[in-house]
Amino acid sequence: MNPRDIHIVKPGSKVNLSEINPSKTPGLRGKKADERAEAERLHAENIEANRLLQRKLWAEDKRSLLVVLQGMDCSGKDGTIRNVFGPLNPQGCRVAGFKKPTSEELDHDFLWRVHKVTPARGEITIFNRSHYEDVLAVRVLNLIPESQWQLRYDHINDFERTLSESGTHIIKIMLHISKDEQKERLQARLDDETRAWKFSLGDLETRKIWPEYAKAYEDVLERCSTERSPWFVIPADKKWYRNWAISTIVRQELESMDPQPPAMPEELRGVKVD
Repeated sequence: MNPRDIHIVKPGSKVNLSEINPSKTPGLRGKKADERAEAERLHAENIEANRLLQRKLWAEDKRSLLVVLQGMDCSGKDGTIRNVFGPLNPQGCRVAGFKKPTSEELDHDFLWRVHKVTPARGEITIFNRSHYEDVLAVRVLNLIPESQWQLRYDHINDFERTLSESGTHIIKIMLHISKDEQKERLQARLDDETRAWKFSLGDLETRKIWPEYAKAYEDVLERCSTERSPWFVIPADKKWYRNWAISTIVRQELESMDPQPPAMPEELRGVKVD
């Protein structure tokens, strides 16, 4: 089976993250001992295919692709961007990050800052965190009343349907890591002075409310995985598996779009350059 079929959250299904093993590596063929080498080989093939598909998407200039990355701290959002999307042509591939809203952004509806950075025709845009923070962190940290964030699931679904009907294909990825793996990655940041800047004492506080975040993610996955823009839960303890699974899903989505560059204009046929 391919990772798209394995990890998709089917619309209307129930999700229990505790039943999904973040260390599992399903979908690879061959002996267990050879899985990493096989995944890395297939990932390299996916990258080359995606580079060509991106070029065709850019030339076609009719549709776009939005990839949403969500996950607990240290789940691998930055690593995914480097390893899966880094090799693409930056002219047609952008990354948008979402941190604490500015005062201007707070003066608008919660989707205002999101809509203006969605991909234009021909582009691939990756969201490093996203509009889903407004039903994740906002909910868990009690930043607004429940009566407000409960409405946002429908707002998000309507927003994504608008994008989809306008030609934007959407892939939503939850990077699913274990609490033990997060502990190791956080400690590695602290132990490396060149990466310590990525560590925050707030990360330790977030670990204390892991179950609350897990429940919030489960509700997102259940309420916002649709036929047009499904969620995928990718086991992310093993980075090599994460890279292969996501590059495969992206490749399959682009292949299903089958972008077609414009045909050569008749006036150019037979032209010779002196």
